[in-house]
Amino acid sequence: MSRKNIYNHSIELKKLTIKNAPPHDFASQIEKIPYRGYEVEQISDGRKIVIVKPGGKQTFGKMRKEDFFVFIYNPKEESLWQISHKQIFEDIKLKIENSPEDAIKVLEAMEKVYHGEDPDDVISQIKVNQTAGESPEVLLKAYKWIWGQEDVNYPYGLGRSMSWEGLIKEDNEILKTGSGLKDLLGELRAKYE
Repeated sequence: MSRKNIYNHSIELKKLTIKNAPPHDFASQIEKIPYRGYEVEQISDGRKIVIVKPGGKQTFGKMRKEDFFVFIYNPKEESLWQISHKQIFEDIKLKIENSPEDAIKVLEAMEKVYHGEDPDDVISQIKVNQTAGESPEVLLKAYKWIWGQEDVNYPYGLGRSMSWEGLIKEDNEILKTGSGLKDLLGELRAKYE
């Protein structure tokens, strides 16, 4: 598994609740929040999903002023883990090795969050034997905000589809890479269902 980008530091947070929504609606709500640190999701193990705005991302040579960082905050350790797409993808692959059927359920739950369902609503609907990697709750709640971040940073059609559908922009063309989470779900369904 790739190295975790962890910062050990206390952080002052303000609680913020924004229900998940289709991409444009969710992104427009995020763009309106003021700069600071926010606790945006509670995780049942005591950790939290937090965002810190601004994040400082540059896309297509322009600074995205509404960008933000997404962290998994552990208040007991005062640690902030800046979870990445690569780490989530590696976690899903670990789940596949352990239980392909459960990995399919997690990816199907991710698909619902991708389309705008709130993680808490989705989590209550899935039954997974958690034996490998992070809990589905962590992945779904982190991705809700990572996808919101992508929709803010890439507002012209790419956004969250870059990681879910495996899309990239090259020479003003949008190309399918075949390496998105949706592709992985399709492969698993074909092999195990």
